[in-house]
Amino acid sequence: MSGSSAPEVMRVRLVKGGREKISYPAELLGDDGTRVVVRAAWAGSGVRDFGFVRFEPGDVFTEHYWRDRWFSVKEVRAGDGALKGWYCDVTRPVVRDAQGLVSDDLDLDLWVSGDGTEVIRLDEDEFAASGLRERDPGAAGAAVRALDELEALARGGGLAGLLRGV
Repeated sequence: MSGSSAPEVMRVRLVKGGREKISYPAELLGDDGTRVVVRAAWAGSGVRDFGFVRFEPGDVFTEHYWRDRWFSVKEVRAGDGALKGWYCDVTRPVVRDAQGLVSDDLDLDLWVSGDGTEVIRLDEDEFAASGLRERDPGAAGAAVRALDELEALARGGGLAGLLRGV
């Protein structure tokens, strides 16, 4: 992409259980055929306080999606550029179509603080209640393995290496 051309903007659609949860515009930073990287402003309405982190207007998300992995990783920075951390979603491999990216959320999530000291598994109760294990045991197994892989990367300091080479 040359410096004189306008950045490509695409729509990111996050779906859960076949329904769209949220959709927002994002600037395409790269697509190497396996990984798609986009940057987007916080798309939620107002502030979302998880207790361990607050997402709020002005936050910027650099989002990494893979066509061959069952997760996405979102680097979260405050409006002033300070690293808040990484929010990792367990998803089916991303699909890029004519409208943009489609990411199918499988409930499991992982939060890694900016300094790497906090690694928190999230929404395991939602995953258990989703019925995915019964409906699609293969996908459920892939989801659990993806969460375990993300946690091992985060605890071993390998998350940054995974995200290099945007």
